[in-house]
Amino acid sequence: MRNSRFFRMLVPDTRIYIFIIAVLIAVISIYNHIIGIIGIFLLTYLIYYNLKTTNIRREEWTQYIEGLSSDIDSATKQSILNMPIPLTMVEIDGTIKWYNRKFLEMIGTQGILEKDIQDIVPGFDLQNILKKDAEVIKKANINSRSFRVLYNIIKSGKDPVSNYVIMLYWIEDTNYELLKKRYNEEKLVVALIQIDNYDEVMQSAEDANRPLVIAEIDHKLNLWGNRINGITRKYANDRFIVVFEKQHLEKLETKKFDILDEIREINVGNKIPITLSIGIGTDGKNALESFEFANGAMDLSLGRGGDQTTVKRNDKISFYGGKTKAVEKRTKVKARVIAYALRQLIEQCDKVFVMGHKYSDLDALGSAMGIYRAAKNRGRDAYIVLNGNNPAINCLYDKILEKDEYKKSLIHCDEAKQRVDGNSLVVVVDTHRPNFTECPELLKQTDRIVVIDHHRRGTEFIENTVLTYHETYVSSTSEMVTEILSYIDDKINIELIEAEALLAGIAIDTKNFTFKTGVRTFEAAALLRRAGADTTSVKQLFQDDLSMVIAKAEVVKRAKVIKEAVAISTCEVNIEGSQLVAAQAADELLNIKGIRASFVLGKNDDTMIFISGRSMGDINVQVILEKLGGGGHLTVAGAQLEGVTMEEAKETLQKLIEEYLDEGEE
Repeated sequence: MRNSRFFRMLVPDTRIYIFIIAVLIAVISIYNHIIGIIGIFLLTYLIYYNLKTTNIRREEWTQYIEGLSSDIDSATKQSILNMPIPLTMVEIDGTIKWYNRKFLEMIGTQGILEKDIQDIVPGFDLQNILKKDAEVIKKANINSRSFRVLYNIIKSGKDPVSNYVIMLYWIEDTNYELLKKRYNEEKLVVALIQIDNYDEVMQSAEDANRPLVIAEIDHKLNLWGNRINGITRKYANDRFIVVFEKQHLEKLETKKFDILDEIREINVGNKIPITLSIGIGTDGKNALESFEFANGAMDLSLGRGGDQTTVKRNDKISFYGGKTKAVEKRTKVKARVIAYALRQLIEQCDKVFVMGHKYSDLDALGSAMGIYRAAKNRGRDAYIVLNGNNPAINCLYDKILEKDEYKKSLIHCDEAKQRVDGNSLVVVVDTHRPNFTECPELLKQTDRIVVIDHHRRGTEFIENTVLTYHETYVSSTSEMVTEILSYIDDKINIELIEAEALLAGIAIDTKNFTFKTGVRTFEAAALLRRAGADTTSVKQLFQDDLSMVIAKAEVVKRAKVIKEAVAISTCEVNIEGSQLVAAQAADELLNIKGIRASFVLGKNDDTMIFISGRSMGDINVQVILEKLGGGGHLTVAGAQLEGVTMEEAKETLQKLIEEYLDEGEE
């Protein structure tokens, strides 16, 4: 617009001249009529000449423009026909209307006109054009070549109702894709390997056989490293590091890291099977970050009980193995070290807050009471954070409220948030998941946090703790706390109600000393018995009312068996404590001959469905329920689902069980 105004200023307009001449002739005519008449004739001729000249120039300009357009159209056609990239013009339905020579060479097929582009190019979906706003449609692979497809929608015709066609531009990036693939395949993967039960294996083997056991482990791990073209180095008696390329990782995952089985089958004088924990880090920005991923993965493998592999890719974590039970450590050195460290932390703070997991059970409450007593014995103000009663702890809850001391010490989450300060110590027992604690907000109000737990570690874990005591081989958190109490003072110093609560916690998690019960479990129970715990009183803490017993019997009656090994049932009754009914019913189902695992589904409310899983030990219920966002142990696990019906949840669970059994995970 500015250029046209500037052009008009520089190029004179003849109409202005003619107008000025006309005015002058009119003025002259006033003074001399004869000269005025002559001027009018001359002005008329001048106007005629100007119009004629303007028309001639307009015609010449039009002819020039038309000739130039014709040349441009011809050049455009030649450019499109001879363009060095493949082009295709298709209709909205995919019918090919035109293509250039390069596209024909790319396809390598004749007679494609009027055919569907989606039939010519495998896997190509033209409808993506209408769905996506991005310029790039997708990647297309043709005859081992990779192309990036661009598009342009064109209106074919000037009338408003004319059809549209789509111009497709095929940009080859085969070399880029090959380079990208090679880069990804050659990325470094770091694998850290640790023998879970090295000390126990060496102690079980005779002196003459120990070198053979070590040599066989080294031999198998070196062979495994050589099969994946990796570098294997042993940097401690029970620890190895393997570095290899990522292209071998998929094969290892497909075989579910069969090195775990190979090591477990070693039998050259060792009396117990050898198990490995493997942590693998990959897709880091550099080798150092991949090594850090491997360290985090190793912590997860160890925290979940060992005998498994954890693969960490940034935020994505995958688990493989976990078939065997964690081996009990005979030495109590770690328990003694933890006890001394906890005593120092208690003495350095003003107040101690102890909390377990939501919907507390006897193990969570019993262990919380044990830590509470340890803090009170050190002269510190101590509180147990408990948001309410539930059928699982009903008997114990009523019993402790009879004591004035506990009436003041049992506080709600809201009250705990008001009382806690930067010099307070928060002890979390029987869980390591921050969102599963009684008061997750409490963890953000202090940086002094202690975690004591025995559950297999999941992807969610309380970070930045000052002390973590996490042992998956232990029967219960109550057992761990009992050992701590025995070392934190010269002798165990607890009240009768606390001894019975701790013994109840051990009994509930071991199913009355039948599951995950080791030598140290009985030693802890003996300590509590000496402290005055009465087994009859403990038994009364497990008593249920008649309605719950009937509900449990109905669940068992409704059970169905999958592949003659796994029982599934539902808790249809809507009573308080339905979750406890489901858990106890799952335990009862294991008493059926041939049943190796059981799952019971129930409803907390209209939106929440919970699942209780139990196993005899050869089926890992934790692995199954982890896929539904749950967790727990090899023999005891649970999960919660939202936004699904009971039938949908049951169908999903059954599918996961069948997949597990088909894969031979048992």
